[in-house]
Amino acid sequence: MHRLFVAFLLPEPLIEAVAPAMEGGPEGIRWVPEDDLHCTLRFIGEIERPMAEDVAEALQGMRAPSLEVHIDGVGVFDHQRHGALFARLAPKEPLRALHDKVDRALQRCGLQPERRAYLPHITLARWSGGPIDAQPWAERWAGLSSNSVRLDHFTLFESRLSQRGPSYTAVLDQPLVG
Repeated sequence: MHRLFVAFLLPEPLIEAVAPAMEGGPEGIRWVPEDDLHCTLRFIGEIERPMAEDVAEALQGMRAPSLEVHIDGVGVFDHQRHGALFARLAPKEPLRALHDKVDRALQRCGLQPERRAYLPHITLARWSGGPIDAQPWAERWAGLSSNSVRLDHFTLFESRLSQRGPSYTAVLDQPLVG
């Protein structure tokens, strides 16, 4: 089985923009290592090798324009016993359009459509094991922003989970046209 997702790795200017917000924070959170910061376009999940090969082939054939994006504030996914701190990416519509295009390509491979609403974001930290008070962090970093940067490719990743957290391996880099 292969656990796959499609994402943008962050260019250095975006990593530098979010880095100040990745210090301190609520007790009990785990910061994502800077090298692993990404914006997921579509989570795929665990699939067998033949389907993984079909997915890679479908994505390799995709044509889509490159995107200009920037950081536009922060947010919190709070599911009581677990959650995440994140930075929003904007503008949302071009990112959503690419998400939808990736989703349609994956459906043609036989995967189910994405059921959750797409929110372009960069997970900065996670927690589990109980509630935390993320409100002070969210208020402090509400105005987090960056200059625009061009995203000129996306990547199909394989994710392996371990006690130390996930590790990611790039399977395919797909260029976006300028």
